[in-house]
Amino acid sequence: MRLENKVALISGGARGMGAVEAKLFATEGAKVVIGDVLEDEGRKVEAEINETGGECVFVPLDVTNEDAWQRAVSVAVSRFGKLDILVNNAGIYRAHVVLETTSAEWDQVMDINAKGVFLGTKYAIPEMRKAGGGSIVNISSVAGLVGSKETTAYTASKGAVRLLTKSTAIQYASDGIRANSIHPGTIETPMTEGLLADVAHREDRMNRTPIGRLGRPEDVAYGALYLASDEASFVTGSELVIDGGRTAQ
Repeated sequence: MRLENKVALISGGARGMGAVEAKLFATEGAKVVIGDVLEDEGRKVEAEINETGGECVFVPLDVTNEDAWQRAVSVAVSRFGKLDILVNNAGIYRAHVVLETTSAEWDQVMDINAKGVFLGTKYAIPEMRKAGGGSIVNISSVAGLVGSKETTAYTASKGAVRLLTKSTAIQYASDGIRANSIHPGTIETPMTEGLLADVAHREDRMNRTPIGRLGRPEDVAYGALYLASDEASFVTGSELVIDGGRTAQ
């Protein structure tokens, strides 16, 4: 198993990509802590993993709250003895151009998508140092690589995640801690279902994806699994693009 004896903390683990990542990691031998504001859905994922022979615990986690992050990391260590892997998966999507973006929307998106990653990283690193190293996987987006005609705050937040990842990689490589970002294209998840319900918008996304389909949560989860595992021991500060060829054009 690729994550045997590893302990992973995954934010936004109650549904979508985070839930799929949690289930895959558990299947590959990891003990998993999932954090989310969606408690009912998080408890359901926790139960599903434990019922199928995995080890999982759910913790309430508002990623914008410093105390909540400290508690989540503490639960991982107290329950499973250490912390090896952090997947900063939690995020929200808002689609407005600059002139339509309010200050409140900007603050909300940056708080969850960028500050949340910063706080998770900040409180995971001390425990990873104690464990002798670790892997931080930050879920960014293709919007963190190129400009967007649709989004403002979201694009800015994902660009911030991309460069925070690189700084983390450089600063803590000597501690055996790796940090990498994943840049998904359009993935069919609960977060995007409203967006993709518009037929014209869905067709536009499909037409911009050379591989001929939209992404699935599993596509991203397997990328996260690779970066979390020891197979990626020489990979840090890198960007893994999982977009069906969208940004290759």
